[in-house]
Amino acid sequence: MRRYDLLIFDFDGTLADSFPFFLEVFDTVADAHHFRRLDRSRLDELRGADLPQIMRQVGMPRWKLLPVAMHFRTLMAQSIGRIQLFGGVPDVLRTAAAGGVRLAIVSSNSEANVRAVLGDDAGLFAHFECGAALFGKRRRLRRVVQGSGVPDDRVLCVGDEVRDIDAAHAEGLDFGAVGWGYAKPEALRARAPELMFGSVPDMAAQLAAKCVDRRQAAGRR
Repeated sequence: MRRYDLLIFDFDGTLADSFPFFLEVFDTVADAHHFRRLDRSRLDELRGADLPQIMRQVGMPRWKLLPVAMHFRTLMAQSIGRIQLFGGVPDVLRTAAAGGVRLAIVSSNSEANVRAVLGDDAGLFAHFECGAALFGKRRRLRRVVQGSGVPDDRVLCVGDEVRDIDAAHAEGLDFGAVGWGYAKPEALRARAPELMFGSVPDMAAQLAAKCVDRRQAAGRR
């Protein structure tokens, strides 16, 4: 059974419950950058789409991705106290870190926003690669893995979007998909992640079985 020494987490929709905020401010951002507002009646359909499909639906050209992402980050920073981690996530992170597993975050959000939501638990993470372009996570993942010194086959990426899976698999890294984030579970399963987490307790249980507790391993030597 494959074991993991490094967990690389996405942030929004994976650790942080930011999707309601995203929906709340989407129309403001759409108006400011001159693309279509979200059709709430098609929200379930859009959650099953990948990012290029969503961009086509709202009429947003690729060159607008950076200013739009920066606008979202700014709005979140202004309301950061409203963004919380999903229930149970702190315990998952603390248990993994206490067992000697290295933790990292690769996110399109800003490091300041990520650290503010994590609070004291930000200290559990050895690597932050934030502000990544929406299509630029692959390079950030590789940077984290190289900086960690952990072999590729001991790394698990964890996220909630199709583009997260595509970036991990393009780098030859295993992926654990969470079913409570931005994308529908069916869309994630279609990309064949190595692990699928139906809930935070499910993630905790699967990671406990898949991550080596280095304290126990050292005691057996």
